Amino acid sequence: MKYGLIGEKLGHSFSKDIHERLGGYEYELREIAPDKLDEFMKKKDFLGINVTIPYKERVIPYLDFIDERAKEIGAVNTVVNRDGKLYGYNTDYDGMMALFAHAGIDPKGRKAVILGSGGTSKTAMAVLKELGAGEIIRLSRSGKDGAETYGKNSERYIAPDLVVNTTPVGMYPECFDMPVIFLCFESTPDVIDVIYNPLRPMSVMEARANGAKAEGGLYMLIAQAIRASEIFLGKSYPKETVEKLYKDILHQKENIVLIGMPASGKTTVGRMLAERLGRRFIDTDEEIVRMTGRSIKDIFEDEGECIFRAMEREVIQKYAAESSLVIATGGGAVLKRRNMDVLRLNGRLFFIDRPLESLVPTESRPLSNDKRSIKKRYNERYSLYIKNCDVRIDADCNAEEVVRRILESLK
Repeated sequence: MKYGLIGEKLGHSFSKDIHERLGGYEYELREIAPDKLDEFMKKKDFLGINVTIPYKERVIPYLDFIDERAKEIGAVNTVVNRDGKLYGYNTDYDGMMALFAHAGIDPKGRKAVILGSGGTSKTAMAVLKELGAGEIIRLSRSGKDGAETYGKNSERYIAPDLVVNTTPVGMYPECFDMPVIFLCFESTPDVIDVIYNPLRPMSVMEARANGAKAEGGLYMLIAQAIRASEIFLGKSYPKETVEKLYKDILHQKENIVLIGMPASGKTTVGRMLAERLGRRFIDTDEEIVRMTGRSIKDIFEDEGECIFRAMEREVIQKYAAESSLVIATGGGAVLKRRNMDVLRLNGRLFFIDRPLESLVPTESRPLSNDKRSIKKRYNERYSLYIKNCDVRIDADCNAEEVVRRILESLK
C-alpha cells in the first residue's frame, strides 16, 4: 500500500475518511496480527503509515531514524519510508495539544491522572508536562512502564482535577463501558478521552452531566492526521484546516436523532432527511415491530408498557452505537434518561415540536389513541423534550419545511 493505518483491530477507525478527504490519496486500513508485524515492517511495502494500538512502541526497533520528540516520548504513530529507510514521528503529541486547546481545559498546576500505560499514555504525559500540570499519576491494570496499578496508594489519586483516558475502554463496539476507576473519584474531574468512536464516550457524557469540562478524541484525531499528512507529503496545510475538517467529519458521522410526541411527523421527516442526505433511516418503533413480528399495540396489550420499554431500550442502544444515521424515536423514549444519554454518544437530538392541536391520535398508538390521552402525554412529556434536545425545531408547518429547518440548523 502507499498510505494507511496499521493496528490489531481497526473496525472503529475514521482515519480512511479523514486522510482521503484531506490529501486526495488512497488510504488503507490494514489489520495486522501481532505475529505478522515483523514481516510487515521488514518488507517496507508502503510510503507512509500511521500506527495505532498496540504497535506504537513495537514499531520503534524497525526504524532507521526517530524524531527527537518521538524518541523522548517513547512512542511512534507515524512512519515514512524514504528510499528504503524508515523515519518515525509522534503526531499524537500535536493532536493532543490541539485537543486541550479545543476543549478549553488548562492543566496548569492541576493534579492529573492518566489512565493507561501504552504509547498514547506516554504522549499524554509529555503534553501534560509541557502544559504545566502539577502532580501527574499514570494508572493501569498492568502497571508497566512506570505506571501505578489501580488500588496501590489509592489516596494519591482519588481526587484529581483532570483525567486523561488513553485506554480503549468505551471504544466502539463496547460503547457503553467506562473505566471503573471513575467510580472511585471523590468529585467529578475534567476529562480528556482520546476515544473518538463514539464521538462522545461515556466518560465524557458522565463528566458533562456533573458540570465538568470534557471532550472526546475526534479533534485530536483530526489534528494528528493533518500533521501526519504533512509529513507524508512534505507540505503544509492552512491553519484553519483542522477546524474545517473537524466540523466536516463531525457532521458526516453524527447521527440525526428525532424526538417528539406521537403524530409529530418524526417518521415522515426522518425518511425525507435520510433520502436528502444519503443516510440510512432507522425508526425505533418499526425496528421493534420487525424484531418481534407484532404491532406496538399488541405488545402493549399482551405484555404491558414495561416490556415494550425494555425492547425500546435494546433497539436504541443498538443503533446509538452506529454513526451517520437518521433515527426517529418513539414518543415515550424520552421517559428514560438512559435512552437520551446513549443517543447522545453519537447523535444530535432534534425536538420536532408540533403544536398540540396538530397532533392527530390514531388507534395504532396505545398511549395516544384519543384527544384526551394525547393531551395528557403532551403535558407529561413536553418539558422532557425541551430538557433533552440539542435543537428545538418549530414544526407548525408541513414536513418539507421541517426538513428544511433541520438542514438549516445543521449548518
